[in-house]
Amino acid sequence: MGVSRRRVVQAGLGLTAVSAVPIVQHVAWGTRDYVREDYAPDHPEPPIGEESWRNWSGAQTATPKQFRSPASAAELSEIIRTTPGHIRPRGSGHSFSGLVPSEGVILDVGQLAGLKAYDPVTQRATFGAGTVLFQAASQLNEIDRAFPNLPDIVDQTLAGSFSTATHGTGQTLTALHDYIHSFKLVTADGSLLDVTADSNPDLFSAGKVSLGALGVISEYTVETIPSFNLRRIVSAEPIDAVLDDAFSRASSYRNFEFYYLPGTGLAASITHDLHRGETTGLEPSNDDDEMLEGLKQLRNEFGWWPWLRKRIAQSALPSGTIEDVSDASLQLLATTRPIKFNEMEYHLPWDDGLKALRQIIKMMDQRKHVFFPMEVRFTAPDDAWLSPFLGGPRISIAIHAAVDEAYDYFFSEFEPVFKMYGGRPHWGKHHSLQRKDLEALYPDFTKFADLRRSLDPTGKFLNPHLADVFGAPFNA
Repeated sequence: MGVSRRRVVQAGLGLTAVSAVPIVQHVAWGTRDYVREDYAPDHPEPPIGEESWRNWSGAQTATPKQFRSPASAAELSEIIRTTPGHIRPRGSGHSFSGLVPSEGVILDVGQLAGLKAYDPVTQRATFGAGTVLFQAASQLNEIDRAFPNLPDIVDQTLAGSFSTATHGTGQTLTALHDYIHSFKLVTADGSLLDVTADSNPDLFSAGKVSLGALGVISEYTVETIPSFNLRRIVSAEPIDAVLDDAFSRASSYRNFEFYYLPGTGLAASITHDLHRGETTGLEPSNDDDEMLEGLKQLRNEFGWWPWLRKRIAQSALPSGTIEDVSDASLQLLATTRPIKFNEMEYHLPWDDGLKALRQIIKMMDQRKHVFFPMEVRFTAPDDAWLSPFLGGPRISIAIHAAVDEAYDYFFSEFEPVFKMYGGRPHWGKHHSLQRKDLEALYPDFTKFADLRRSLDPTGKFLNPHLADVFGAPFNA
C-alpha cells in the first residue's frame, strides 16, 4: 500500500503540532518493549547427536530422535511399518498449531513431490503429497491447467494444505481439499491404500482433512480446470463502508476479501474477477512490507492516544484504488510472506459472521498495542468430515501478531468470542479446542475419531496436541 515510516511520522508531526499532547504519557508509551519474554529467534538447542525442528513462526519446536525423508511410497511404507514409536509428518512448517512436534520421528515427505501424471480425458492431475503449492500450480500452468482457487500463502505443501482445510476466498469457491479426487494413504501397519469416494467413502470423507492423524498420504489426484487470468483491484476505504457492503461484494466478485488495519478505521479491500485479453503483469513490490512497517510505527509512536493514531493513519495512508493489475491466477491469488507472524483463524457461520467481526474489530482497537492487519475471507461449503466449512458457507476471521510479540491474548480475549458465535478453528492455526468442544461443532467428529482409532490403535500418529484434540491417551 506504499505507506512508509517517513510518511507516517511526517503526518504525525503535522497533527501533534496542533494537538494538546500529554507529553508524559507519550514518553511512557514510547519506552515500551513489545518483544515477549519467551521469544527465541533461533532453533532450540537439541541434545547432542540430535536435530531440532521449528515451524515458520517459531511457536512450535521439537527435538525428535530422528528425521526421515522417504524417496518413494514403498520406502515410506517401510519406515512406518518398522518404526516402533511415534511418527508425525511435516510439510513446509506453515501450521501454527501443534500438529507436527514429536519426540519420536518427524517424517519429511518433501521428496515425494512433483507432477506424476495428467489425464487429458478426466482432466485430473496426480502430484506427490510433498509438492509445494506454487510448484504444483506452476506445473499445471505449463499444461494450460489450474486449480480453481489458491490460498494466500504459496509455500505450503499439498498434504499440509489439504490436511488442515487450507482455503482461499470466494463465496462460490470451496477449500482446497474439495479438489481431491483420490489419494494414497500409508496406515500405521505400513499398508498402502488407494482411496476414492467409491472404494472407501468413509475414509475418503475423513482423509480429505485428516490432520495427518489417519496415516501419511503419499500422493493426491486432483481435479483441475483450464488455466485462467484474473484482474485484481485493491482499494483503501473506511471499514464501515466495507462491512456494510461485505455480503454484496462477496456475491458480486469471484474472489473477495479484506484486511482491517487496527486503530485506523480503514480497510484494504481486494477483489478478483476473470480477465480476458492482454494482462498488465505483476510488478515486484515491497508495498506490503512498507505498509506493515508504517502501521507498526503508528503503533509505536501514537498508540497511546487512539484518536490521534486514527487521524494520522487517515492522513498518511492512501485512499481509493491503490492497485489495478491483471495476470495469471497463480500469480495473483497466492503470495510469499517474508514477514513472519503468529495467527489464529476461526470460520464462523454466515449469519453471525459480520456481527462477530464488528465485535472483534472493536476489541482489537481497544488493545492499543495491536497493529498487524486482520484478514476476512469467504468460503463455500463442502462435505469433508473435519472441514470447518461442512454444512454451510463460512466467514473466516484471522487475527495476527508480529512473530516476536505476545499473542496469548488470542486465547484469553478473542477465542471466547469466536466460540460464542459457533466458530470452528482453522486446524493449522492457533486454537485451544479439545474433543468436547469439537464434538459440539462437527457432526462427524466421533466418526472420525473412531476411524482414526481403528486405523491406528496404538496411537503411532499421535502427539500431545492431537491427543487433546481426540481425547486419546498419549504415552510419550
